[in-house]
Amino acid sequence: MHLATTFDISMTAWALAFTAALVIGLSKAGIKGIAIVNVTLMALAFDAKASTGIVVPLLVVGDIFAVIYYNRHANWWYIARFLPWIIVGILIGVFIGNDLNEFIFKIAMAIIILVSVVMMYWWDRRKSKNVPTHWAFAGLVGTIAGITTMIGNLGGAFSNIYFLAMRVPKNEFIGTAAWLFLIINLLKMPFHIFVWETVTIETLLFDLKLIPGIIIGIFVGFRLVKLIREDFYRKMILVLTALGAVMILIK
Repeated sequence: MHLATTFDISMTAWALAFTAALVIGLSKAGIKGIAIVNVTLMALAFDAKASTGIVVPLLVVGDIFAVIYYNRHANWWYIARFLPWIIVGILIGVFIGNDLNEFIFKIAMAIIILVSVVMMYWWDRRKSKNVPTHWAFAGLVGTIAGITTMIGNLGGAFSNIYFLAMRVPKNEFIGTAAWLFLIINLLKMPFHIFVWETVTIETLLFDLKLIPGIIIGIFVGFRLVKLIREDFYRKMILVLTALGAVMILIK
């Protein structure tokens, strides 16, 4: 469905969207890997391309909370080295995504989600966590992260691999990623507004009603991080996300 007005949205779409907002809050609170779920839920609730524009402002709100909380841990050297490549990828993603019709866009989003799931699973199964740290690695991963974050708001998995490759300490990892994604999502906004036209007054008003979900997710996320066993959590997310991608394909 297209988001013409907030009054056209079904109860099912509202439920999916609010759940997605909760997931955004959880992910910004530090629960890694779960961000793919919010993208899947939004794509199930709305057209795939339209859903990307709905999600971006919500991500910015979550990023602001994350930056406020984790700001002191940011390392700008990593951002300065990685961000230019992401910008290149975003520009490529804008060009590619602008020419895709809804069906192809939906297929592309589902494929990106499934590839991300496979990549995350492969990473978890690796015995060695050593990855190349050459500038070409940052260029390749950064460009892919930029393309996937523009087309499906799915650059997180690739960005995480870069930070892991740089052996960034945990708190520094979280603080640096918080600033990086705030900058990335702010950079994406003009393209969604003026090129793809997926961010409108109507979508922004809809997003305003979802902000409480983000706030709830953030506070719940701080507690869940301490309670959920990491191995169970990641397996659960991978399975649910893969199922969600299949649902997008058959929607």
